[in-house]
Amino acid sequence: MGRPRTNDAAVKERLVACATEMFATRPQESVTVRALATAAGTSTAAVYTLFQGKDGLVREVRDRAVAGLFQDVTAVPTSEVAVEDLYALAAAYRRWGREHRHLYTVLFGGAQSFDPSGRVGDHDPVRPLLAAIDRAVADHTLAGDTTLIAVSLWVALHGLVTLELAGALDGTAAETAFRSTIHAVLRGWAPP
Repeated sequence: MGRPRTNDAAVKERLVACATEMFATRPQESVTVRALATAAGTSTAAVYTLFQGKDGLVREVRDRAVAGLFQDVTAVPTSEVAVEDLYALAAAYRRWGREHRHLYTVLFGGAQSFDPSGRVGDHDPVRPLLAAIDRAVADHTLAGDTTLIAVSLWVALHGLVTLELAGALDGTAAETAFRSTIHAVLRGWAPP
């Protein structure tokens, strides 16, 4: 009879949960494998067995964040009006960030590098945004390069969500800032 397996799915989930919280609230360099293991109530060997080390655990947390955001933005129904879809996608992004603040911080707060101009994969959360922008450009509602429009919309949206998560915007101020900023960015890309 072999030794019982101690590094099971429950240990993996505890490590991911602890890593998500720690990476969102501390500089990545200051989070050690020992600190992660201690917070999860396991040994450092579990981090290496389950994730091949700290970098693997960071990737797992990031991959889960990307998958969750992708799920939420792809759930936004497509309408006949691309600009309305862009607003709905922005609202879904904002809602996901507010509901998953630690994952949002891990994804966009420096624990993992983020390149908004990188290759778009099949399950990349930016894919529905690019599709809606392409439709808006094709129907002449927006004018410009799809990537530049996407980056400008993301920059504004990311700033809003980050300020909201930091407590600098709340309630009516946050809602007003969201609506007016997204509309202003989209108007900025309207044809002359």
